[in-house]
Amino acid sequence: MRYATSLGIAFLAIALLPARAQDTMPREGDFAGLVARIGNDQPEKFLLGRTLFESDWSIAPGPKAGFDGLGPLFSRLSCDGCHTHAGRGEPPQSPDFPMISMTVRLSIPGTTPEGGPRPHPLYGDQLDRNAVAGVPIEGRASVSYTENEERYADGTAYSLRAPHYRFEALAYGPLGSDTLVSVRIAPAIVGLGLIDAVPDQEIEAIASEEKRNGRVHGRPNRVWDLTAEALRVGHLGWKAGQPSLRQQNANAFNRDIGITNPLYPTNDCTEVETECQAAAAASPRKPKIGDEFLDAATFYVAQLAPSLPREQDSPIVKQGAVLFEQAGCAECHRPTLESGTSPDPDLAHREFHPYSDLLLHDMGDGLADGRPEFVADGRSWRTAPLWGLGLIKSITGHEFLLHDGRARGPAEAILWHGGEAEAAKDAFRGMTKDERDALIAFLESL
Repeated sequence: MRYATSLGIAFLAIALLPARAQDTMPREGDFAGLVARIGNDQPEKFLLGRTLFESDWSIAPGPKAGFDGLGPLFSRLSCDGCHTHAGRGEPPQSPDFPMISMTVRLSIPGTTPEGGPRPHPLYGDQLDRNAVAGVPIEGRASVSYTENEERYADGTAYSLRAPHYRFEALAYGPLGSDTLVSVRIAPAIVGLGLIDAVPDQEIEAIASEEKRNGRVHGRPNRVWDLTAEALRVGHLGWKAGQPSLRQQNANAFNRDIGITNPLYPTNDCTEVETECQAAAAASPRKPKIGDEFLDAATFYVAQLAPSLPREQDSPIVKQGAVLFEQAGCAECHRPTLESGTSPDPDLAHREFHPYSDLLLHDMGDGLADGRPEFVADGRSWRTAPLWGLGLIKSITGHEFLLHDGRARGPAEAILWHGGEAEAAKDAFRGMTKDERDALIAFLESL
């Protein structure tokens, strides 16, 4: 079914918004501003997208027409449930607490015809911890940590915590010894419209430049584009596993909330999940949202821009910027990128500063998940953008970093680096305390 996203639907969406959200300006306490001022013909689309992002979805038929269809399997009720204030999620701080803003990706060895991970035969692409009535919950995941004591070159002690995952109450039997598991935290969603607009050729050119320089060896992921039905350069996700923001959002609607859409028209029910199949077949709408809703949600997320750097004239921040460069951090955390052509003129041909090359890098055994994703192998991660790093604690109440939140701040995140980043990590470990403090001050100014 195709929704007619007329002004009537858009104004219905506006009416459903809480009073604090009835404008298109950034909200205090959020990570995100706006990339540019919304044009006069765009507020309805922006507000509809915000509604889709923030609303709790309900089981169909629900109280909000068009905002129902939850499940059958799902992780959260809303996008905002994991990406609160447009920020990143956090791991549970006790094995007794659920992973409310994390996903457990699953696959088995081998690839799909498109080159992607093969879904688990019993549980599909990810382990879902929630389900609608009458459908078994797939299982529960918990995390505990082992502390590993180490020292900087000057003798100062530090500790890194290594995660250990446990899977319980599995509805359809054990995962199996050949299962590949990747636990990932919900990332911040600011600046994704700009990253989406970086041309594939620009990412490939950066990879060629790094190859010529020979210090690091970033490479683009090449992933399946469902719209083009072809491989293209990956831009988004912890392993650059999605080629576009629209496909990223469509995947999240489908896998995390159970909302089928034009790119993912079926629910992630495996052959053994007969109750899930029956519930999906009973849905009154197939897909549950159409192009208009998916495009509005994508437009909204695309407009969320990171904050500007702060305290750039501070002497300690200036010193930290020099040390960041000298340590080799900027080889991968490239300060500046430029977007290319875009159907949204607000996103086209803009210079911006994500501190990422958007490439895959070997990060060593310590951070390896062992799970390939297209070109990315089990040791590969896309260079994480650093913008907004210093605001995480004030906005979200924590500063857990890396793909699974194991690092308790920027210093621990650096100290987990390995592989291509081993030399940069060693440079940081060899700094004096004042130098380490300066480098962290620089990171927290971004």
